[in-house]
Amino acid sequence: MLNETTRYVRTHEAAQLLSLSARTLEKYRCHGTGPVFRKLGGRVVYALDDLEAWAAQSACNSTSDPRYDAARLAGRVR
Repeated sequence: MLNETTRYVRTHEAAQLLSLSARTLEKYRCHGTGPVFRKLGGRVVYALDDLEAWAAQSACNSTSDPRYDAARLAGRVR
């Protein structure tokens, strides 16, 4: 059952929140490198909590941080 307090957004709004293009987010979805998504009523939606968690995964202290290379390869760092 869905959590009634969870807010979901469509691809376009999720892309704006992440400072990405909608097309980039669609590519991440196809490659499995993007945030967790759901299909509700045939439409792709993202929970705000999932977007925040995905963005937090790419948090790095410096370019020598091993997470930086992993995030860069996954497309989370520009």
